[in-house]
Formats: sequence, C-alpha cells, structure tokens
Amino acid sequence: MKLALLSDLHANRQATEAVWAHAQAQEIDRAVLLGDYVDYGADPSWVVAFCMDLVRQGAVAVRGNHDDALTPETTSKLAEHVLPTLQWTQGQLSDEQRAWLRNLPLTAELDDCLFAHANVHDPAHWEYLYGRMEASRSLFASHHRYVFCGHVHESCLYHLSSTGKSGQFTPVEGTPMPLSPARRWLAIPGSLGQPRDGNPAACYATFDTDKAILTYFRVPYDHEMAAHAVLASGMPPAVSQALAERLINGR
Repeated sequence: MKLALLSDLHANRQATEAVWAHAQAQEIDRAVLLGDYVDYGADPSWVVAFCMDLVRQGAVAVRGNHDDALTPETTSKLAEHVLPTLQWTQGQLSDEQRAWLRNLPLTAELDDCLFAHANVHDPAHWEYLYGRMEASRSLFASHHRYVFCGHVHESCLYHLSSTGKSGQFTPVEGTPMPLSPARRWLAIPGSLGQPRDGNPAACYATFDTDKAILTYFRVPYDHEMAAHAVLASGMPPAVSQALAERLINGR
C-alpha cells in the first residue's frame, strides 16, 4: 500500500490542489493527514472540506495544534501573534467543520506505522522535534517501526538502531529511500501549505508500506496566487502581509 503523507496544509488551497494532483500521479492508495489544516492561509473552509472528504474515502487524519486551538479553552495554547489569524479562521468555518477538527485523534495507527502531528511521546503538548534527541524520545515511546510527524515545517528523517544509536538524514527530493528493517524510523514530510526552508514549493512524501520505501517530494505551485489570496482575505493587514511574504519566500 502506498501512502501520501500530507502535513501542515495551513488553509493553502493552491498548494493542496497541486500536491493532491501530484500524489494521484504517484498512484497512491491512501492519504495520511498529519494535522494543521487551518490558520495562516486564505482558504480554511475549502481545505477542511477537502480533508473531510478524504477521510470519508478512507484517509487517516490526526489533529494539529492549530486545529486544536479553535476552542476558547485551547486558544491560549498558541503564541499571541497567532491569535488574529486564528480568530479570523474561526469565523470562516462551519460548526460541522469546527467539530470535525476538534474530534480528530492526537495519534493514529496503521499496521506498523504511527502518526501524530508534533510527536508521539507527548502529543497533546506539541513539543517540536528539532533534532535527534527529540526524535529518539518519540521513537523510544513507540513500538512501531515507522513514525510520521509534522509540525516543524521542514523535511527530515531520523533513525534509531537496535542498540539505541540515533542518526539523521536530509532527504533528497524525488529519491526513493529504502528504510532498513534493522532500524526504526521517524519521518517528517515537511509543510505542504507553508514551507520554511527557503523553498516555496510544497512538501509531501509517499511511503510504500510493502517495500518500506519513502520518497520526499517538492511540488511547485502558484504561491503568488496563494499569497494574493491571503492579502485579499480580510485578515488584519499587518498579519496578512507577513504571511504572504512567507509564502513567496518559503521562510
């Protein structure tokens, strides 16, 4: 079975449409949605509706911290600079969409794969996996051979040997990587909707569960249109300008 791993869509319709078209050309069997479907982008309602439809078709989905923050009880968990866009996002979603996001699980399993937005050792507190130490902590917390997370907006791949020795790879776009059964693996596909590594092209990955082959992709899309949509969205101008520049610059 070939999985399409999509994370941090962040209400970016243009990137989502481009990545989904690319994924379908890879003949994927099932989508895995790793959280943060809303906030930052101009089209939260469209993106959530798209994700809800994928789940109806059998996709796996987990909750991200921006999805989690859509209730009064959880909004304070995010930094203060995020609140203006979060408040705008709340007004764009239907009651059904907000309930769908609120009820998503923090983690999900599929065969020997475990999925979470931020990490699997403490998924409700959204700690970032910035390096081998944090990645190893999540791998030690799981018995699964393959762990997939998002949250950091950059692509990365970590591994852990049977003796507890950890390592890290920087993925090469478009290069299939066989994942050795002698190790356990934690993969971060990067952000589909708001990359932050200096490249505005959308990130995602595929994983062939039968062959244990992971492939990272970058998909160019009309990021200038996405940036214009943010500027025209009605978000506070100072915030929308910064978000539009991030889409243009990929930072």
